[in-house]
Amino acid sequence: MVGNVFLVGMMAVGKSTVGRLVAELLDLSFHDTDRVIEDRAGADIAWIFDREGEEGFRDREEQVVDELTRTAGVVLATGGGAVLRASNRRHLNERGSVVYLHSVPEIIAARVRTDRHRPLLQVDDVRGRIETLCQTRDPLYRCVAHLVVEVDSRPPKSVALDVVSALSATGTHSHV
Repeated sequence: MVGNVFLVGMMAVGKSTVGRLVAELLDLSFHDTDRVIEDRAGADIAWIFDREGEEGFRDREEQVVDELTRTAGVVLATGGGAVLRASNRRHLNERGSVVYLHSVPEIIAARVRTDRHRPLLQVDDVRGRIETLCQTRDPLYRCVAHLVVEVDSRPPKSVALDVVSALSATGTHSHV
């Protein structure tokens, strides 16, 4: 029996899409931290960043991660920066199976090239920003993860099936 499943990884790697599929396959409820934050704030992430800055957004995110990781029977897609706070990493790692959905910067950049709703990408050099974020966050994703799954150029259903299969087969750290 697989308990809670928490998905971490960079923006645009498919955490929400894969998370919904994993939840369906495991008959668990699905939650997305960014959607919960937006619903509670009555505003989108970009507005929260604009009004409260990244720190204000991270405070909201920390509260939501703590709350949702305490809930039983969930698949949780986290925001790309959720791992930046030690308390989030601890809660994720201790309260469920953490799956790092990994992709390379080139593919992430291609997926977000027309997306104007990501506050951290409102820069001239989007590719450079993504590379910097990947370099900073990859070690954090890896230290919190129980399982690393490569998602590059793979359909979400295939990724979800690999996640469920690996979680069902082993409780140890692995790389798929």
